[in-house]
Amino acid sequence: MVREERPPRTSVDPASAMAADFDIVDFLAVLAERHAQLLEVDATGLMLSDLDGRLQVTAATGEEARDGLDRTGGEEGPWLDCFRAGRPVASGDVEADLERWPRAAPAILDAGFRSVTALPMRLHDEVIGATALFRRRPGVLDGGRIAVGQALGDVATVGILYQRSLREQHALAEQLRTALTSRIVIEQAKGVLAARLGVGVDEAFARMRSFARGNNRRLAEVAAAVVDNAVSVRDLAFPAGRDDGDRAR
Repeated sequence: MVREERPPRTSVDPASAMAADFDIVDFLAVLAERHAQLLEVDATGLMLSDLDGRLQVTAATGEEARDGLDRTGGEEGPWLDCFRAGRPVASGDVEADLERWPRAAPAILDAGFRSVTALPMRLHDEVIGATALFRRRPGVLDGGRIAVGQALGDVATVGILYQRSLREQHALAEQLRTALTSRIVIEQAKGVLAARLGVGVDEAFARMRSFARGNNRRLAEVAAAVVDNAVSVRDLAFPAGRDDGDRAR
């Protein structure tokens, strides 16, 4: 039976992922504890996919679970099969699956576990990781526990993806802010350079861009240097497109 009591400090609050001070490490640690206590398993390990699509251990309720996952986590095991397929993968008797997982199965047994169930951390078709549920005795988890475990993982996934989206939005906003600031500086530099060289603003811009490319510098950096009079006007006095040989003559 799934436990109905709610142990202190083990709830998983999806709203916490909306907070500005969201701590993903603590969030995942609480999630691992919640899985272990509600589903009455002996240990839990959480794995998330990195940028290369490899699973990395991010939380565990004990060193045995962490060690078992660390030894083969991103290379083999029910958690990897689960991550790739996007559905639960279970072994009711790991000893019987030595050929199926020749490296992961011995690692699980060495850690003291006889059975394992892996549940995907997913939202619709996007799978970001897997939850490994370990037990020291053989046997598979019943459908009710698997449903509860999957629900916990799904809620956590929503929170994690929300945070990812939030960071991407912040990054985009920062990029737009930088672009706007750069554009203002560039417009100022165009006017300054046009006045100094007696050319049109389009020609001034073309010369700055040519100088930036020829010296492997960012256009905004060159513009700021023009405004601050930190670059010689002589270096920008030649029409855009002329090479260093032209300047030397």
